[in-house]
Amino acid sequence: MRNWLTSVLLILTALSLSGCGYNKFQTQDEQVKASWAEVLNQYQRRADLVPNLVNVVKGYASHEKDVFIQVAEARASVGKIQATPELVNDPEAFAKFQAAQRDMSGALSRLMLVAENYPQLKADGVFRDLQAQLEGTENRITVARKRFIDSVQDYNGTVRQFPSNLTAMVMGYKTKASFTVDNEKEISKAPKVDFGGQPTPAPAQ
Repeated sequence: MRNWLTSVLLILTALSLSGCGYNKFQTQDEQVKASWAEVLNQYQRRADLVPNLVNVVKGYASHEKDVFIQVAEARASVGKIQATPELVNDPEAFAKFQAAQRDMSGALSRLMLVAENYPQLKADGVFRDLQAQLEGTENRITVARKRFIDSVQDYNGTVRQFPSNLTAMVMGYKTKASFTVDNEKEISKAPKVDFGGQPTPAPAQ
């Protein structure tokens, strides 16, 4: 008898949770994780470009040591952060992630500006290829960040809205961290990579 009552209670609880947004939480949480993974993927793509960019610039501007140090330090700071899916549940850790990526963007901008003083560097085919890759990666970062912001916004709305907020309280769902509006405007600005108005060669078909 007791087992039967337990089963009935479990079924009723499941139906209640489904009607109060439980399934929606699962779907939206998975979407947040997927969009966050894409953000990390694009940031990693950018980080992987850095050593090659630095090496090419060094070949023409070896005395720009301060800039190279700044880039190395920024990349090291980014590498120290364990950017797991759980990071979005920790506002403090997420803020550190934002700061590290902002520093990386600033260091890259300074690195690319160095090329303004070296015409031969701007004309280097390897550099121009890396320049095009960086520009494309920055664009993909912006798109990935926008998708992540939208998915977190949907999830957080479900956490706060009635009656799904009751399910959130019962199940322990909390709002997730996201990129701030001011930070989004700043970090979404790609480093200047188009030198002298020269068009970027189209990729081979």
